[in-house]
Amino acid sequence: MPTDQNIRSASGSEHQGPDAPTRHKGVSAIVWIIVLLVFAGGFYLVLRKRDASATAAKSPRGGGGPVSLVTANAKQGDIGVYLDSIGTVTPVYTSSITSQVNGIVTAVHYKEGQLVRKGDSLIDVDARPYEASLLQAQGTLERDTNLLAQSKMDLQRYHDAWDRNAIPKQTLDDQDKLVLQQQGTIKFDEGVVRFDQIQVDYCHIVSPITGRVGLRLVDPGNVVQSSGNLTLVVVTQIQPITVIFTVPEDNLGQVQTRLRKNAKLTVDAFDRSALKQVASGMLLTLDNQIDTTTGTVKARASFENKDAALFPNEFVNVRLLVDTHRGATLIPSSTIQHNGQTAFVYVIQENVAHMRVIQPVVTDAGITEVTGISPGDVLANGSFDKLQDNAKVVVSSKPAAGNNAGSHAP
Repeated sequence: MPTDQNIRSASGSEHQGPDAPTRHKGVSAIVWIIVLLVFAGGFYLVLRKRDASATAAKSPRGGGGPVSLVTANAKQGDIGVYLDSIGTVTPVYTSSITSQVNGIVTAVHYKEGQLVRKGDSLIDVDARPYEASLLQAQGTLERDTNLLAQSKMDLQRYHDAWDRNAIPKQTLDDQDKLVLQQQGTIKFDEGVVRFDQIQVDYCHIVSPITGRVGLRLVDPGNVVQSSGNLTLVVVTQIQPITVIFTVPEDNLGQVQTRLRKNAKLTVDAFDRSALKQVASGMLLTLDNQIDTTTGTVKARASFENKDAALFPNEFVNVRLLVDTHRGATLIPSSTIQHNGQTAFVYVIQENVAHMRVIQPVVTDAGITEVTGISPGDVLANGSFDKLQDNAKVVVSSKPAAGNNAGSHAP
């Protein structure tokens, strides 16, 4: 028989059964919350430490110390104002020679690509038919010349007879008009002789200019005609030679101003890469009207081309020297930084970089004319990704790592 103590023990254990798991779960949740908080706190500390390290690395005044960089000096000098364009090499004279007579080509005297002078023989056409016609015309002229001489002698006799009243006046007048008719016949004969002589000359084709001949277009035995459009030979003048290029209408005023002052404007011709200068010449003239489709005006420059470096119809890059700025402040273009539309440089004074706003004027071959600084100023020429205004710097004799001369300031 159960006692009261056993009954109380049984009832107590029956009462504790459901509460034990609940307390166990609550303890587990608290432990996990504490663990997560510990991990979160550690992660936050790690991120904070890394951000601080990155900030210190980017800041020149942080734990990294002064910025090491190379410098360049602003100088005083002259710089040219150039207009860049694309031009075409254009010969002053190009002669495409065709035949003025009908006949067979008997000889070709030139070699392909040969340099010829004015008057040099190029091609011969069979001249025998024209020489025969010339000989006939000369015979006719000679006959009519003697007939005129005879008529003049008769006219003189008639004058003598008229002075003695031996002949009527009508006979004298008729003879006088006969002499005039024969004089007209002589002029006609002389014209025929000259025409036939020209035809004979046309059979011997000579160079009308000094230049270079192209490839051979006809051979001995070919038949040519005066009525055809067959080109027998092309002669192109190469010394001197010209380049035709365009000038924007916005820059036309400054070019014309210089031309009115009789200034000799230099024109430099470069190859397709615009790196190697091919020749140097002078501006001759501008065209008399602007091309409305492109907004440009054509210009012609002359080159001596003694070394034949410029080839007809070649495309070249052209630089026209419009003006020269003298005594300007010049700095390397690599020292200039930009922040939007603002250009600036870092001036180094007592190992401290000071940001200075400048105004670029003209750039040529990596050198820029600027205003806002003075000749002799020392400028930062590298490490722009680390520089800030009033940052401490150390001038290095070698290019600094991470040199980014063309980067924009933040």
